[in-house]
Amino acid sequence: MSQNHFTLSFPLKSPADAKALAEQLPPLMPGLFQATDTIGRVHYSRFTVLSEKTLLFLGDFDGEFDQLMTDFAKLAGPVFDAILQHVENPPPTPVAANVEAFVKWAAAHLVRAVNLYTAYPDVTAKEIKALASAADVSGSGELHPFLVILPVKSYLHFVTVQMILRARGRGTTKDLDSVGTPHFAQFVPLENNQIGFFTVYDGSFNKYIADFTKNIGQVFDLIFKFTKNPPPSPCRKHLQEFIDFAAGANRVPIGFYQAYPGLSVQDIHALIADSKPQAALGG
Repeated sequence: MSQNHFTLSFPLKSPADAKALAEQLPPLMPGLFQATDTIGRVHYSRFTVLSEKTLLFLGDFDGEFDQLMTDFAKLAGPVFDAILQHVENPPPTPVAANVEAFVKWAAAHLVRAVNLYTAYPDVTAKEIKALASAADVSGSGELHPFLVILPVKSYLHFVTVQMILRARGRGTTKDLDSVGTPHFAQFVPLENNQIGFFTVYDGSFNKYIADFTKNIGQVFDLIFKFTKNPPPSPCRKHLQEFIDFAAGANRVPIGFYQAYPGLSVQDIHALIADSKPQAALGG
């Protein structure tokens, strides 16, 4: 089972629909979370309103996208029925009775990430939950989603930024490992020449940005050459300006789902390490 990420883009009919969804989605989240727990293959997920014409649904999961969307249609159909009332050219509803059409529609509206990062690539959400349960460990940490949208100056620059990010793939992974607090991270190309940087991280926002700037600031220094109204560079020498910029560019998440709430990256690494000697002994 390989870990994966999805960014699903819902094209909205009007600004009024974007506003309506921002109000209607929060009460629907408990039902979605229950369905997601039942599915058991999602690590984290969240919605955010990208613009007056787009709603995003993001998630980090195990396995195949089509199977995940099939399960969402069957188990969380009413949530997606409510969303699709506000969407241009939606698939037929109720989605629970039109699963194949919903899965096909979702695949056509999947935005592929430029690169993906995971802090623990070899374990599934179910395995992490099982390890935590066996060790009687409950998470006490503070986790947050980070949804930063970077507007790029032009389409040519937009293409250039994606090329830079692809070229730096392994380097970016190493840098994020050095930060030590991101669980998952993705750079995702979005509408109107925008780049989304989406992470789930441990701890406070200011500390995360400070650690982040020290370890991966040079990536953003490169991107900022092509970004509208960037903060001063290099980031590490202008930490407060970068914190202020990141806070301003950060989108509000709707419904932050956590499969193993409060477990930090270091907690999960410790659980994995503790399980290996037992596995080697056949335990």
